[in-house]
Amino acid sequence: MKIAFTVSGTDITAAMDPRFGRCAGFLVYDLDKDSFTVNENRNIGAAQGAGIQSAEAVVRSGAQALITGSCGPKAFQVLRASGVRIYTTNAATAAEALALYRQGKLLEISSPNSQGRGRRA
Repeated sequence: MKIAFTVSGTDITAAMDPRFGRCAGFLVYDLDKDSFTVNENRNIGAAQGAGIQSAEAVVRSGAQALITGSCGPKAFQVLRASGVRIYTTNAATAAEALALYRQGKLLEISSPNSQGRGRRA
């Protein structure tokens, strides 16, 4: 299973970027291989539609889950329609967020208006 994290750096110790559509990049962690790749978010400077375009990039990465600070309603719809589960966190780094995910301590966002509410991972 692959999990995408919104990050502002280039490795697993990178700081989490609380924004989704305009985050610096996406760290895609493969739980099965215990490895990751980092993809620059090319939508960071988009005049509009950054959330939707970023959601499409996450889907193309093969991620089945996304861990971020927040996710707008349009991006949420694209992700959920593609079967991507969305989790929210205040973790400082991707490594911390991954550890919380593995411990089942992250909240899954169940609707675009439920940021911070939902069920545990």
